[in-house]
Amino acid sequence: MAAQIKPKRLLKGARIGIVNPAYWLEPERQQRAVRVFEELGYVCVLGRSTELKQDTYAGAPEDRAADINAMFEDTSIDAIICARGGYGGNRVLPLLDYEVIRANPKIFVGYSDTTGSLTSIAQRSGLVTFHGPMLTTYGKHTIDYNLDTFQNILSGRAGLEIRAPNACRARTLRPGAAQGPLWGGNLTLVNSRLGTTEQIDTSGAILFLEDVGEDLYKFDRMMLHLRNSGSLDHISGLIIGEMLEMSDSEVPFGKNVDEIVMDVCGDLDFPVISNFPCGHGDYQATLPVSHDVELHALDDDPFIRIPDSPVA
Repeated sequence: MAAQIKPKRLLKGARIGIVNPAYWLEPERQQRAVRVFEELGYVCVLGRSTELKQDTYAGAPEDRAADINAMFEDTSIDAIICARGGYGGNRVLPLLDYEVIRANPKIFVGYSDTTGSLTSIAQRSGLVTFHGPMLTTYGKHTIDYNLDTFQNILSGRAGLEIRAPNACRARTLRPGAAQGPLWGGNLTLVNSRLGTTEQIDTSGAILFLEDVGEDLYKFDRMMLHLRNSGSLDHISGLIIGEMLEMSDSEVPFGKNVDEIVMDVCGDLDFPVISNFPCGHGDYQATLPVSHDVELHALDDDPFIRIPDSPVA
């Protein structure tokens, strides 16, 4: 694991590079999202990958990787936000120049399939990355919670608390408090790294997981796989984000998301919360991957506290 590096904080007037590591984004949604950032006082610089299409992808893997590398190397760019997720980012990971990224640390934001980029960059370059809303989110609708959390986390303030909004209440499944580096993201992507050189070291970590459009039995299988791999044995805490559009079979599986989580890891000794606003829902908190956080789950209003700012 490389020594940790914090990117510089986001200032008004910052130039934000937009890249597409996986799927392409519809032009109208991209344009709407760009207007949102421009109204906040930022300048959006569209990378070449935002104009490319190759089947479902935003160009060939080489094109997408080159765009990300170029944005890190460009000294005029202050931060990088991914346009959208979708399958395909795994083809980009071996082509990223982690030495360039380490030498030019910048805010890098995404979620969903971008989990692969977030974790690989943090592991191999040491750069703190950010699991948060992308252009596809702002291209659909603008929610103050998402913008406020994004700006607060990236502003350089210390001691911030991230709480769930009333419209997306988080639940405490096992009370307690924990501290450790925050790792995780999309459950499917986290599972796909098991047994590879990119597997996340979860020892002492606060692990967060989210997903969308999975069958309950598949969710159960992925959680069991995490447990059987040893990935849950030594974590400090577990955050389950919104698990959206989880479908049941004709013969009911018999457990909901919370029940599956506690069935798999209920005998392990760490605090567990669920339905936290991170992932594919309308409410998306910005979370610092690989950075130390605190999990407070002592009542019916669990929250994450970030003692030290994840940006410099």
